[in-house]
Amino acid sequence: MLYYLFNYLDKAFDFPGAGVFNYISFRAAMALITSLIISLLFGKRIIEFIRRKQIGETIRELGLEGQTQKKGTPTMGGLIIIGAIIIPTLLFAKIHNVYVILMLITTVWLGAIGFLDDYIKVFKKDKEGLKGKFKIIGQIGIGLIVGCVLYFHPDVVVKERVSKGKTDIISISQGTEKIVTPPKYAEVPSKNLKTTIPFSKNNELDYGKFISWLCDDCLKYGWIIFIPVVILIVIAVSNGANITDGIDGLAAGTSAIIGTVLGILAYVSGNTVFADYLNIMYIPNSGELVVFIAAFIGGCIGFLWYNSFPAQVFMGDTGSLAIGGIIAVYAIAIRKELLIPILCGVFVVENLSVVLQVYYFKYQRKKRGLEYAQANRLFKMAPLHHHYQKVGFHESKIVMRFFIIGIALAVLTFVTLKLR
Repeated sequence: MLYYLFNYLDKAFDFPGAGVFNYISFRAAMALITSLIISLLFGKRIIEFIRRKQIGETIRELGLEGQTQKKGTPTMGGLIIIGAIIIPTLLFAKIHNVYVILMLITTVWLGAIGFLDDYIKVFKKDKEGLKGKFKIIGQIGIGLIVGCVLYFHPDVVVKERVSKGKTDIISISQGTEKIVTPPKYAEVPSKNLKTTIPFSKNNELDYGKFISWLCDDCLKYGWIIFIPVVILIVIAVSNGANITDGIDGLAAGTSAIIGTVLGILAYVSGNTVFADYLNIMYIPNSGELVVFIAAFIGGCIGFLWYNSFPAQVFMGDTGSLAIGGIIAVYAIAIRKELLIPILCGVFVVENLSVVLQVYYFKYQRKKRGLEYAQANRLFKMAPLHHHYQKVGFHESKIVMRFFIIGIALAVLTFVTLKLR
């Protein structure tokens, strides 16, 4: 909203300083600062309100150190993150931008599903919360919306590179001079389903090619593959964040690291010079997503102020389902979804540990009996962070080491853009 106000003041009255709102970097910085202020200042009030309403976490007895002390800790703290994302985005982003609209819908949609789950757990005293099938239906719904918008909306396009930019050094009488030739892109943007492939020299994959062999005109029906892939990614990453949210600060801190990388990738994808240098697709209007992700990072860091050990509030499914969905949809929007297994490696491993634990237990029970299976589990407890707690590590040490791994994976994600 402020963008439109100051843009009007700049054009109509040549208002001093109003033109700075045209810069994405300035608006992203302001969104980050505003998000931090909202989460830090209003977060405490929200926590006190939740505590007065006695919206406390119901703790299952898992035999973990320090677990009983967490009983009654306020939950639904994800409301802090959601508020810290939506308000700065509305203030500083171009609201008519299709990518921004899509991210706001994703935030509200998955936040509402998570809120309903927390509400059932807390107020209805049902430890199971919202039935798993209803969560999946909700995630499929937002995945379907995202997939359809990204394929059918006329503003979701890419520009093909016609010629690569280069720098020539020429000799002149006084010495040498650099002549920079910028990259040239097609004047007319194109609709396609291309995405970036890591570790590949020819680093673009068109989903339509999976069915192009069926007929000569089948390339345009690539959405048949693309939309299910979008749904699968949304479900996987959203649930991955949900599973990771098991000890103080882990999900929020890891998500802030991931968000930082996605913000940089969105910025370079929306800039012709950087896109050309990194040999990635130039996606018009995607740069506006930097403002949104700046608010996301600020919200996660601000929430971490209250969620770090010992936590004053838990985000609950209200926050974890939302931040996972945001990461998934954001990566898909900037066509970097195939980098998710690397960038979101912590989520992937946490998810995988649960799957392996379940299937290994079932296998051993079938082969050697229930008693043996119970005594010889693959992990002492799943997800993986609980395994390390059982081993004897303090949760602060576990969180910090997961952060270090997350940073290493973030660096590796950048490296994949040049390592081909």
